[in-house]
Amino acid sequence: MRTPTGDLSDGPAADLGRDQPVFGPELGEFEHSDRRAAKAEGEGEMKTGTTTVGIKADDGVVMATDMRASLGGMVSSKDVQKVEEIHPRGALTIAGSVSAAQNLISTLRAETSLYEARRGKDMSMEALSTLTGNLLRSGAFFVVQPILGGVDDEGAHIYSIDALGGTTEEEYTVTGSGSQYALGVLEQEYDDDVTIDEAETIAAKAIQSAVERDLASGNGINVAVVTDDGVDITRYKDFDDLL
Repeated sequence: MRTPTGDLSDGPAADLGRDQPVFGPELGEFEHSDRRAAKAEGEGEMKTGTTTVGIKADDGVVMATDMRASLGGMVSSKDVQKVEEIHPRGALTIAGSVSAAQNLISTLRAETSLYEARRGKDMSMEALSTLTGNLLRSGAFFVVQPILGGVDDEGAHIYSIDALGGTTEEEYTVTGSGSQYALGVLEQEYDDDVTIDEAETIAAKAIQSAVERDLASGNGINVAVVTDDGVDITRYKDFDDLL
């Protein structure tokens, strides 16, 4: 058998594997994702700097957000709805790019409606959290960091979902630029037996704490209460109405 004399490392075979991801491209991967990511970091993208909170209670979940959106160093809106119903017994908060978040909410609403129409039952919260993570992992909704909360046959659930689709179930969680201020309040106030009414008060205190210190959070509070009966979203301009 003749021994090869050439250097195969520079041949066509080497080029096939050079600079190629071992497991890529993945399903749902989009071209020019790095370019879109860089663009999303620019000053022209409207963002919800934001503080959002999710709390699991004994008979449901409470989710709260501030109402401010920013455009670079400017407050672009003082009346933003940052928590939306996406499921008959589920809601999603948004932090990050407004356009991507709105698109994500529309997609999730469509998917949950299709699931119900095809199977004759509501999607479970675990399945909905997996779907949300998969959509974010695709890169089509850059950059959004939501909180998913809802109630299904197994009880109440709060999921923290990062911008790359990582999903963890929590007792309480926060996202956004005011997270550190809100989290301190939750650490002090939360307990395992908290009721819906108590969770509303805790959430309001957490958002208020963030609004006092975070420049990108402010202008009121949206509160979503999710129970077996459905999703109820209320808007308050004055924290005193909740405290």
